[in-house]
Amino acid sequence: MNSNNIPNRATLPILKQLIAIYKMWHEIMPSLAKTSRYTLGEKIDNFFLAVIELVHTASFLSKEQKQPYLQNAAVKIDLLKFFLQITWEIRAIDTKKYITLSELLDEIGRMLGGWIRQLTVPPGSSRAAMK
Repeated sequence: MNSNNIPNRATLPILKQLIAIYKMWHEIMPSLAKTSRYTLGEKIDNFFLAVIELVHTASFLSKEQKQPYLQNAAVKIDLLKFFLQITWEIRAIDTKKYITLSELLDEIGRMLGGWIRQLTVPPGSSRAAMK
């Protein structure tokens, strides 16, 4: 909490993780060949930034308003993974970096899915009844 008793959104675990993964990508992107850097590289970069923006925005919204932002972020995470795979398939990124980013994005996807499920569980119902 900051001095105004407003939660610091950057302390949200999912946001911290997203920023950490983006920093990794930001270090990788300049090493891409120009032909990939200004096409797939920029597309991937834009998806990263869009997901960070959507999650950050959702953190400020009421429970009822969050879901569309989080679902949009989940779609963008899937597209981000898809374009990363293409980048790996054309050998613009090495296997080790691809695996690292993919595994971390999978974790983000699970976190995001959990947050979305938490918003859709009706009040008073148990998780066991949902399964």
